[in-house]
Amino acid sequence: MGYIAPNLSAIVGSAVASKLMGTACGLGALAKMPACNVQLLGAKRKNLAGFSTATSHFRVGYLEQTEVFQSTPPALRTRACRLIATKSTLAARMDSIRGDTTGKAGRNLLEEIHKKIEKWQEPPPAKLPKPLPVPDSEPKKKRGGRRLRKMKERYAQTGDGSGEGYGMLGQAGSGKLRVSAGQSKLAAKVAKKFKEKSYGSSGATSGLTSSLAFTPVKGIELSNPQAQGNPLGGGTQSTYFSETGTFSKIRRTQ
Repeated sequence: MGYIAPNLSAIVGSAVASKLMGTACGLGALAKMPACNVQLLGAKRKNLAGFSTATSHFRVGYLEQTEVFQSTPPALRTRACRLIATKSTLAARMDSIRGDTTGKAGRNLLEEIHKKIEKWQEPPPAKLPKPLPVPDSEPKKKRGGRRLRKMKERYAQTGDGSGEGYGMLGQAGSGKLRVSAGQSKLAAKVAKKFKEKSYGSSGATSGLTSSLAFTPVKGIELSNPQAQGNPLGGGTQSTYFSETGTFSKIRRTQ
């Protein structure tokens, strides 16, 4: 194998190289095969009924028999297998065109594989403590925009109450607070919605319906809404309980 495929044999060994070439039907077919398929050459699904599959490698074929794969930690063997398959494909393509008959390119690729596996095992760099920013070092951006303006209009929110003077309170030393009542869009929406609800309702009201009116003279005034449409009432109200009605005089017959 050192004469037929020297670069491939330098990476995976002569035994594994012969198995790969035999399964792929020659060195030319192995060179045309993608690396993902080279990784699966010789893979067999093991019957591990009742055993744990945490450490089993189903998608690894002959490459698991290489020295590089066996010396790699179990947590990194999947990545190492993909790397070995990639470099083996490159070595097979060099051997198919007789690019390097000495096997030096294959040994360089093997050294590159070892360096990458060692790099994977290095611990991550320690996190440096991040200094806290100086308080109030940068001016903070105040939230604004159409969305916030709509929200403030809906709930009638004003600015912070920690200002000096609270509006017009301290102007000219009057000591009075004047608040200009602007038109609330929320009140207009509620009034429109209430008007739409009461548009199709009938004019019939219950006999128990009453209304309370707050007047500056009498205070609370209770009134009957039905008395406006029918001042005299009906039935016994028009004859007995009415203030304008009188008793009927019936002549006595003998």
